[in-house]
Amino acid sequence: MQYLESKTFDQITPGDSAELTRALRDDDIGPYVDMPEGSNAAAPDDGIAAGAWGSALISELLSTELPGPGTVCLTQSLRFLAPARLGEMITTRITVRETDPETRHVMLDCLCTDSADAALVEGTAEVIAPDKPLRVPRSGRPSGQLSKPGAGFDALIAATQPLDPIVTAVVHPCDVASLEGALEARDKALITPVLIGPAPRIKAAASEAGLDLAGIEIVDAPHSHAAADMAVSLVRTSKAEALMKGALHTDEVMSAVVNKATGLRTERRMSHVFVLDVPSYPKPLMITDAAINIFPDLLTKADILQNAIDLAQALGVAAPKVAILSAVETITPKIPSTVEAAGLCKMAERGQITGGILDGPLAFDNAISRAAAQAKGITSDVAGDADILLAPDLEAGNMISKQLQYLAGAEAAGLVLGARVPIMLTSRADGALARVASAALAQLFVRHQQARIAP
Repeated sequence: MQYLESKTFDQITPGDSAELTRALRDDDIGPYVDMPEGSNAAAPDDGIAAGAWGSALISELLSTELPGPGTVCLTQSLRFLAPARLGEMITTRITVRETDPETRHVMLDCLCTDSADAALVEGTAEVIAPDKPLRVPRSGRPSGQLSKPGAGFDALIAATQPLDPIVTAVVHPCDVASLEGALEARDKALITPVLIGPAPRIKAAASEAGLDLAGIEIVDAPHSHAAADMAVSLVRTSKAEALMKGALHTDEVMSAVVNKATGLRTERRMSHVFVLDVPSYPKPLMITDAAINIFPDLLTKADILQNAIDLAQALGVAAPKVAILSAVETITPKIPSTVEAAGLCKMAERGQITGGILDGPLAFDNAISRAAAQAKGITSDVAGDADILLAPDLEAGNMISKQLQYLAGAEAAGLVLGARVPIMLTSRADGALARVASAALAQLFVRHQQARIAP
């Protein structure tokens, strides 16, 4: 295995430099712009995309070469001077301008040039260099290659190929988005949908979008409340293995699910798990709970964690690493979530929470960044490598999830767990990808749970 090794601050002097040369390919800028078919020249918008690619190459050099692993990036100030062409060989160079021994800050000049040595991107970057040497495995990803949004879900869906589809009650799919998501999940052999709702409205939505409902069972229901009740009844009679929310409010689905007399309650508290594909994070990231439990207490958090751990194991993570989030890393009674974090870790030691590796309290930066954890002197198997983030409450979890989606380009799928079957509780604003990925999660979870109890 090849490794990357950092340069510590003491090893860095003004004038040090690093560079890489790469050809600009269409899949490098694909996440940012659709190229006209057969076109090789960069349009103005494509220049923006190439500039973003240049920024990615600069970040690549900072994190892998100079200073390398353990670098904390503070700022990048770049100017995009000219567009690039597909196939153009782009050289990216960073050069140390000055260093500050008191703060370990390093200022670097950054430059991207084409094969004619014309400047495309120029500017500066300021980073904190590591104070100790760090050696990490080198990724197999080509340098400078940007992630396609949702690309991480491709592996998730591929993992479902050996599995049989799960029969899924799709509740009130009376709009195009709900139907498209359900039918695409069917086409990928993730689910066998049973559409429950006003049949004329379902067929009208299908006609509007040009969707073929041939061979799909439709259960007529007069309105959304009745559709939710019928869907729950299908589960209770073992005619459905999962629920998928359509064009109705979450409360309508969940009120039918939590009904003490006719619902789908178990001894476990229900909770929601977001599974996010974050382009800047090396693996799927789960965040819980961001949709069901508003201010969970200690025992509720234990159930929330167990639900998330069970899902992670269904996705193939044998011992998921769980970061219990708070604002600080130390236990203080003034911040109750820090005390609860300590209690959850002790519960895991005593076998009250099983299957995961827990640590907390951890602040968000320490949970997902090794460099941040090292800078604060945190020694932990979880810090910087978390699979699951337990939010202190719903507001925090929801904000983290939405920020990652809208500011970091993350794609999100999600499930409600703790009921008799998993519930695909996608937002009405979600597209087909979120619904398909959620269906893949449900299929993997159902089949994994069945395998666990099989004789």
